Amino acid sequence: MTYRFRALYNLGGYLSAACLILICTLITAQILGRIIDRIATGIGGDRIGLAIPGLSEVSGFLLVGASFLGLAYTFVNGAHIRVTLLIGRLPMHIRVYVETFCLAISLVLCLYLAWYLYWLLADSIAFGETSYGLISIPLWIPQSAMLLGVLLFCLALGEAFVQTLLTALRDPTSFAIDDQPPL
Repeated sequence: MTYRFRALYNLGGYLSAACLILICTLITAQILGRIIDRIATGIGGDRIGLAIPGLSEVSGFLLVGASFLGLAYTFVNGAHIRVTLLIGRLPMHIRVYVETFCLAISLVLCLYLAWYLYWLLADSIAFGETSYGLISIPLWIPQSAMLLGVLLFCLALGEAFVQTLLTALRDPTSFAIDDQPPL
């Protein structure tokens, strides 16, 4: 299947990877800080206090970004888990309609999620909501990553739906395993 907005999906994947790398970097820095503190107290000195305040909270927000920003990328690359026990046994001219139906349901649910994430983001901005941890992080930042990731996923689902529907309407017998969307 050909995706016209693959560059956007790849960007989401790169941002997702950047979030994971940042999590790894922050946790590694925290561990190194603890090792240096342990060595300092072991040789008779005082603790230096090399700690990253709010690390677990920041890591949690970065994990949200990594999870949501990577949705479209994993979808277009066929990395989402599919259970094809039933539809895998169907003839291709019937399977294309089942795939179209499944994509339609997925798209509707994803658009529903995007709608409510938008209103959650709008409320967080309007009321100036912040996190409750050591570092007061405005909640619109991780919520923006969530919304962006879901919107990219909606776009990928929409592209797959349109292409599968066109195949179903034009020539359903031409639907091949390679054409099927990675749902």
